[in-house]
Amino acid sequence: MAAQDKQTRLIRILTLVALVAMVAAYFSPIWWVSLTAPNYPKDAFPDGIRIHFHFDGVKNGCSAAGSGTRLANETLQQDLGQGDGERYNPILNKDENVNQGAKGLDCVHEMNTINHYVGMYPIDTGAPVEVPLSKFFIAFFAVMLAGFLPSGRKQQLRVLGAGFTGVAAWMLVDQFALGHMNAFADHYYHEASTFFNQPEVLDRWTANLKLGTELAAAGLIGAMLVVVLGVWKIRNFSLLLALVPALLPVFFVMDYAGWLWFFGHNLHPWGAFTVKPFMPTVFGEGKVAQFSTYSYPYYGYALLVLMFLTLVPATLMRKKQMREGQAD
Repeated sequence: MAAQDKQTRLIRILTLVALVAMVAAYFSPIWWVSLTAPNYPKDAFPDGIRIHFHFDGVKNGCSAAGSGTRLANETLQQDLGQGDGERYNPILNKDENVNQGAKGLDCVHEMNTINHYVGMYPIDTGAPVEVPLSKFFIAFFAVMLAGFLPSGRKQQLRVLGAGFTGVAAWMLVDQFALGHMNAFADHYYHEASTFFNQPEVLDRWTANLKLGTELAAAGLIGAMLVVVLGVWKIRNFSLLLALVPALLPVFFVMDYAGWLWFFGHNLHPWGAFTVKPFMPTVFGEGKVAQFSTYSYPYYGYALLVLMFLTLVPATLMRKKQMREGQAD
């Protein structure tokens, strides 16, 4: 009996560690990407043009002064045959403080500028459904882990019922009652129109974004019902309460790689520099035109791996308890 209690405590400790790691990962950069080129010298761009991918969006990864921004963009234009400066440049025309060598540089906009020259869509147009709903997906997994903590089915169902009800209500109020879905759709339209000013196309994209968000929200609520019914009706189904969140690092890479493929294979003819459709580097180093690309996991991804490393043994121990009749 003492050994059983010890094992139960260990399962709960491992699950709690995974839960804390997942919440911390949500507020952390998961992956980083950097571009370097001769026209971005190390003294002005020590990290290259660097961005950080988070669950809730893409954020600036540059940490030093960006005094070389104007020179870098002018050199880039010349390299691509645009030395006359007539082609719209969102960095040079959007923020005069950056032109004058501001103390900080927004590398998300800078990378959008670079991508614009090869006809690539703005970064903020990627994952338009996943980004605004990411906090609810994380909350969904958090409730699953909370439901995995007790070993009894009745206790699990109580936790899942209360938790999923709270998450569903939060999501519906946040996205629809408070209008955050529409606000994000407006942001999406604005970001896309900065580089792609075709209102009829943007209206269609925005409508698809709203529809996709509505379907994803409905799907998430449906998944909640499936989990509750599965735990209630199927004995070993409760093991998925830990096993599915454990695969979050796999889910992230799949979604990340999928959107990279989309960006690299849907180039628009607006680009000043023509390149063939390509698969951007998911992991490691690559080369596009004169740019060297770097793409690697960051410390947020290490937290997701920690989730996997704690939840897999917790799942195996719970399975052993169920096989021996020590858990429902």
